[in-house]
Amino acid sequence: MTNLPFRLKKRSGVLIAIILVTLASLSVVSSRNIEAVQGPKPIGQLIGVEPLPAMESEMCELAPTGANGSLFELAALQQPAAATPQAGAGAGTPSNLTKMAVANRLPSRILKDSYPSYSAVAVDAAHNEVILAAENNLSLMIHDRTQSTPPNVRSEPRRVIHGLNTDLEYVCGVYVDPESGDVYAINNDTLNKMAVFSRKANGNAVPDRYLEVPQGTFGMTVDEKNQELMLTVEDDNAVVTFRKAAKEKDSPIRILQGNNTMIANPHGITHDAKNDLIYVANMGAVNKNVHPEKGPWEGTTGRGVGRAMWPAGRNYSVPGTGELKPPSITVYRRTAEWDTPPLRTIQGPKTQLNWPQALAMDPERGELYVANDTTNSILVFKGDAEGDVAPIRVLTGPKTLIKNPTGVTVDLKNQELWVTNLSSHNATVYKLGASGDTPPLRVIRGAPENVATPTFINSRLAFDTKRDELLVAS
Repeated sequence: MTNLPFRLKKRSGVLIAIILVTLASLSVVSSRNIEAVQGPKPIGQLIGVEPLPAMESEMCELAPTGANGSLFELAALQQPAAATPQAGAGAGTPSNLTKMAVANRLPSRILKDSYPSYSAVAVDAAHNEVILAAENNLSLMIHDRTQSTPPNVRSEPRRVIHGLNTDLEYVCGVYVDPESGDVYAINNDTLNKMAVFSRKANGNAVPDRYLEVPQGTFGMTVDEKNQELMLTVEDDNAVVTFRKAAKEKDSPIRILQGNNTMIANPHGITHDAKNDLIYVANMGAVNKNVHPEKGPWEGTTGRGVGRAMWPAGRNYSVPGTGELKPPSITVYRRTAEWDTPPLRTIQGPKTQLNWPQALAMDPERGELYVANDTTNSILVFKGDAEGDVAPIRVLTGPKTLIKNPTGVTVDLKNQELWVTNLSSHNATVYKLGASGDTPPLRVIRGAPENVATPTFINSRLAFDTKRDELLVAS
């Protein structure tokens, strides 16, 4: 085309322009015809993309992947930087002055429960002490077992284990070694650790050892004869068994998990040493999963990475299969593993089960104690109970002072039953065999009797802008 005369080149350009205009017209006519048949075209089409201009003002930097920032550091990043950055500070990096201002900023008001709410209990009969887990203030409180406090005062503990060094957060389970007096404490939801302290530990003590446990671990029981530690795992509907002496990143030695186990949002667990059975309290929330019938397998990423054996996590769940079953107590041999069905199940309206929490076994009488949270009661079943059966005894009523019980244990040496009442700042003790509206023998009080309990424990918060109210789920 380079050899064509200029006029021909010009005419060719005109012809090309005419062809393009004609094609565009035909395209418009065609699109209108299609629109008439199919309806109007959707609006909001992407026309073009232009890069944003370079930012001249401060901009919050994203934390790098795997950053280990604390809540304080994250809050500081959201504050405006000082007008004149310090030497070496990058664009948008808070100055030391800003960080100090954030750290020293006072809240406009505080809404909190200053008194302990007890979530779990264990008795050290050899040393005449009772250990109470104070979940709302992230501590263990050790009292004289025989202590009894009048309604108008607060009980004074012998020792309190509390502080950043303790690895204690929302403590929901506690156990005492009957020989050494060592105290085992389980955290729920936030810190996936079991901390173990020597008997005389006090204050901001570092645990003698710790064990990494699955996310959502709640209940704890120990088989002293075989030196095994069994834990319930809420999130993954499982029971995991460790060596009692396990520490740090040791893996479980057994896992009980699967659709056939009938484990559904498990909480309490207890071991019947006489018959070598375990009992599990299930609240009922469950979903189907597709993990292998037998392991080993690794848990969900971040919930047991590198472990040869760990509960299968949410990545094994079948979407859309979640359901809320009636609460139950399921019974297994101690050595049951993988997807083993229960030997027996206690379930049905006659049982009165409603949010069953902690469990305790009296092997001498063959009786199972259940802390029934929402009915403010302790239910007692025969150890061989099965199906939709009524409890043989119920301990409940205003005189008992039982209110939202979440902890229960049997002291065989002193023939006593201990209960922690999450919504009334106290722990109460009764004779074994007590029933009906029986007053406690003694009361350990975290607060005077009439102090209200907001039960701010592991809470979620929302703000109702219409009513100007705070909504707290505890």
